[in-house]
Amino acid sequence: MIPIPQYPLYTATLAHFNARAIPYYLQEANEWQLSIVDLERALSEARGQGIDVRAMAVINPGNPTGGCLLEDNIAEIVQFCERENLVLLADEVYQTNIYTGTNPFVSFKKVVSKLQSSVELFSFHSISKGMVGECGRRGGYYEAVNIDAEIMAQLLKMASVGLCPNVQGQMAVDVMVRPPQPGDASFEQYQREVSDIFESMRRRAKKLAAAFNSLPNMSCNDAQGAMYLFPRVELPPAFVAEAEARGQQADAAYCMQMLEATGISVVPGSGFGQEPGTFHFRSTFLPPEELFDEFIDGFRNFHEAFIARYSQE
Repeated sequence: MIPIPQYPLYTATLAHFNARAIPYYLQEANEWQLSIVDLERALSEARGQGIDVRAMAVINPGNPTGGCLLEDNIAEIVQFCERENLVLLADEVYQTNIYTGTNPFVSFKKVVSKLQSSVELFSFHSISKGMVGECGRRGGYYEAVNIDAEIMAQLLKMASVGLCPNVQGQMAVDVMVRPPQPGDASFEQYQREVSDIFESMRRRAKKLAAAFNSLPNMSCNDAQGAMYLFPRVELPPAFVAEAEARGQQADAAYCMQMLEATGISVVPGSGFGQEPGTFHFRSTFLPPEELFDEFIDGFRNFHEAFIARYSQE
């Protein structure tokens, strides 16, 4: 079971292993929380088709949505997976990218421990996100909770096959999980740099969400976490019909026009999955802060001209 919208690597990996993706929809009207009713619907329909559903993946904080699950919602998910005998895969690589006080990051492991749940849990983290942001160096880890000892032995065998460990990635993981402590020579500089990066990202997230919500035919939830916004766009019917006549996804055509007109690259919602009949795109808020106003102005000018043009047809 995978969320919609989702990070496309999930469906690609499932296809590689000849497995089936069972989609469940995140609730845009409820700040991208999960609905247990929808989870039960998706699972029941899949099992009704004879599909052996083994696991459920959750991305929290969300990519591409920027949402962050509340603890009560996480508890519901844990109980659902325990009840339905599903392995829970918690993608938590954006856990330090939290920008609001309303939706703090809560790990699935914490909730599993609090509930004394027997659910089988794998939690994932990475050096490529957060304030470390070492995207060019690949490193991360997963933690296994309530996993049978024989399964852990097989996982160790698979890991041991790798004879060329990623030394730089391992060093970066060590620095991430054991950062400088008070009294260390680099502590003050580390704290200052992390704080500067975080506060800049928080300002940019807030500014971009406000800009999207100020535009016609567009609405956007605030970025509670991660590095993205996933605004919803009401594309004019004339444009949708034009794109379909060309055999194109309407949101993909919109994003391509934006790229050609402004040089701004965003990803159409159809690349992540979305509720039928809706259109979205994913935008980061990673352009440098000194260029951010220019970035927003370029987007605003394109979108307003686009809506005005196609609304007249």
